[in-house]
Amino acid sequence: MIRCFQRVSAICRPHLAETIRVALVVGTVLFAINQLDVVLAGKATWATWLKAALTYLVPFLVANYGLLVGSRRRQETAPAENR
Repeated sequence: MIRCFQRVSAICRPHLAETIRVALVVGTVLFAINQLDVVLAGKATWATWLKAALTYLVPFLVANYGLLVGSRRRQETAPAENR
């Protein structure tokens, strides 16, 4: 488990700023589409804010997952001498 975390950290850390930026842009668009009317009307509940947090978390996780899958595929298709 620790080794897996180290691998994820090594791959994702250099791209962290980019994945955060993606999450902020995509999350903001999704928040505006799905929750902004409720917030502006003053009717936001804890559930609304939970949905808002997930709206930003999901794109962040998807972007990092994409990096992991892409890096794994590059390693699998790399010639044996580059491994």
